[in-house]
Amino acid sequence: MSYAQRTDLSGNRTLAWIFTIAVVGTLLYAIVTGLAFNVIKKAATNLKVIDIEQQPPPPEPPPPPPKDMPKVPPPPMTPPPLVRTQSPPPPIQTVTAIPPPAMPPPVMSPPAPPAPVPPPRKVQSAQSAKGDLRTLFTADDYPASAQAAGAEGTAQAEITIGTDGRVIGCNITRSSGNSALDSATCNIIRRRAKYVPARDSNGQATTDTITTPPITWRLEG
Repeated sequence: MSYAQRTDLSGNRTLAWIFTIAVVGTLLYAIVTGLAFNVIKKAATNLKVIDIEQQPPPPEPPPPPPKDMPKVPPPPMTPPPLVRTQSPPPPIQTVTAIPPPAMPPPVMSPPAPPAPVPPPRKVQSAQSAKGDLRTLFTADDYPASAQAAGAEGTAQAEITIGTDGRVIGCNITRSSGNSALDSATCNIIRRRAKYVPARDSNGQATTDTITTPPITWRLEG
């Protein structure tokens, strides 16, 4: 055998040993690792966790009350609340309504009469148709009794004129002092005086009252 052959055999044997050691180490590692995992798993399964609750410390006793403190009476007992039971509703009573008595129909009072229509207002006074009334008197009209007594005086009258213009009323408002002269004044006016009648707002003739001028009776000397 040559030296070269011995060297090759020696190298191959070394490689074989290394390979064998590597394989055996790998197997041992795998076995050891698997066994350790199973042991740890079983230990974890059998492990029981016990939770111990910590008890609180006992309460401290209250301090004794002072000797001079007055005794406080216990609080009054509150009575329990009243429980009200609902009473049954009252029975329904039927009330028959009595109709009110029939009222008589109201009595209608007659309507008020219409207000009277005011008379037409006078718009034109009566006017003498013969001028001044004093021209109607003459010396022959002097009453004989007044002449015999020598009576003189002035008379004035308020006369009423009708719708035909004639004097229908005479009233002496100023006496002459002699009744014969006063009577002669009204008589002459009624007989001789003529007037244009007064007119109202409708243009109709209406009565009128006027005052005569003073009429003086005097004897001729």
